[in-house]
Amino acid sequence: MSDLFEAAGLTPSAPTPLADRLRPQSLDEVVGQDHLLGPDGPIRRMAEAHRLASMILWGPPGTGKTTIARLLAKAADYQFDQLSAVFSGVADLKKAFETARARRLAGQSTLLFVDEIHRFNRAQQDGFLPFVEQGVVTLVGATTENPSFELNGALLSRCQVFVLKRLDDEALGQLLAKAEAYEKRSLPLEPEAREALLALADGDGRYLLTLVETLFNIGPSEPLSTAELGRLLQKRSPAYDKDREEHYNLISALHKSIRGSDPDAALYWLARMLAGGEDPLFIARRLVRAASEDIGAADPMSLVLANAAKDTYDFLGSPEGELALAQLTVHLAAAPKSNSVYKAFGAAMRAAKETGSLAPPAHIRNAPTRLMKELGYGKGYEYDHDAQGGFSGQNYFPDGMARQTFYRPKGEGAEARTRERLERWAELRSRKGRTE
Repeated sequence: MSDLFEAAGLTPSAPTPLADRLRPQSLDEVVGQDHLLGPDGPIRRMAEAHRLASMILWGPPGTGKTTIARLLAKAADYQFDQLSAVFSGVADLKKAFETARARRLAGQSTLLFVDEIHRFNRAQQDGFLPFVEQGVVTLVGATTENPSFELNGALLSRCQVFVLKRLDDEALGQLLAKAEAYEKRSLPLEPEAREALLALADGDGRYLLTLVETLFNIGPSEPLSTAELGRLLQKRSPAYDKDREEHYNLISALHKSIRGSDPDAALYWLARMLAGGEDPLFIARRLVRAASEDIGAADPMSLVLANAAKDTYDFLGSPEGELALAQLTVHLAAAPKSNSVYKAFGAAMRAAKETGSLAPPAHIRNAPTRLMKELGYGKGYEYDHDAQGGFSGQNYFPDGMARQTFYRPKGEGAEARTRERLERWAELRSRKGRTE
C-alpha cells in the first residue's frame, strides 16, 4: 500500500483512518456481497480461474467497490492501476494505457480500476474501447450511478455489470465486531444504542467505521444511550441527488405506493424526498398526475384537492406548506382507484391516429351558412335535452367507423354510479339501433 501513501504525500507510518486499517486483505474478508463473492459468485469464479473480464461495479458508497477491485487483481495476479475520474484527464489515461501496453509485452496483465467512471464524458469513455477490446487493460469501473444512464452503450457492451448491495445489519455488525477486535475493546454503547449506530450508517460500511473511530477516540467513561449517541454523532444528510437516478427512484416509489393504496409507505417516501432537499413543487406535480392517472373518475375530487395542495404550498412555502402535500398523499393513497379514463384516452388516441381523415357525421356538424345547411350539415340532429330521459341515442362517431368503447368504468367509488348510467344508455342506444 506504499503507493497509496506516496500518492497522498504520506509515509507508511503516518496515521490512517480506521477504515483503511481494516481494509480486507482477501476476498473472503469482504462482507455483504456473497452474491458476487461467494463460492458460486461470478467474481469469485473469475478470480479462481485467473481470467478477468472487464466489468462495472455499481453500488452505493461504502459497499466495497475499490476493495473488491484491488483484491481481484491480487487474486488473479494482475497488476493493479488506479485512476479517479474526478482527478484524472486525457494525459493520465494515455499514460495508464502506455504502461499497460508495455506490461502486456512483458507478459503481465493490468487491471485498470477507474473510480467514479460515470464522471468521464462520452468521448473519454470511448477512449477506453480499443484498449479493452485489444486486452491491453482489463477495465474495472466503479460507479454509484445507474450505468444504463451514465455510461456509453458501446462501453457497457464490453463490460459485465455487477450490482453491489448496501450493507445490511448483519454485514455492518461483522464490521463492528472486526473493529472492536482490532482495538481490543468494546464500543461504549448500550444495546439499543448499538443498534442505532448501525442505523446511522445506513448501509455504508466506510461511514460506520468512521463513526466507530470517533467513538473510540472520544472514549466516554460510561456506555452511551441512544439519545446520548444521537447528540454526540450528527446524522449525515440522506443520500439523495436531484440530478441522478435516486431522484427518479424515490418519486416512482411515492407514486406506486399511492397507486398501491398504502398511505404509510407513501408518507415515508414523501418524507424521504423532502428530507433529501427535493423541490416540493416537483412532488406536487407528480401528486397531481397520480390524482388524474390512478384515482381518476373513482374520486373526481382528488384532482381538485391535488391542485389545492399545490396552491397551498405555493402560498405557505416550507415547512408549513409541506403538511398540505402530506394530507394530499394520504388522501390519494386511501382513495378508490381507477385508471379507466387513462386507458380510455390512450385507446382513443390510437384510434384517432388510425382514422384521422374521417369527418364527423353530417347531423352533428355546425351549419352557420346557407350552403352548409343545403349540404345537410346539422340535418336530423336531435337535441338531447328535449329527448325522453335527456338521451337521444344518436351516433356521434364518424360515418364509416364502427362504434368503439374506450371508457370502461371499473365501478370503484363514484365510478360505480357512472357505470350504471353508461350501461343504461348503452341499452337505450341499442334499442334505438334495432328500431331504425
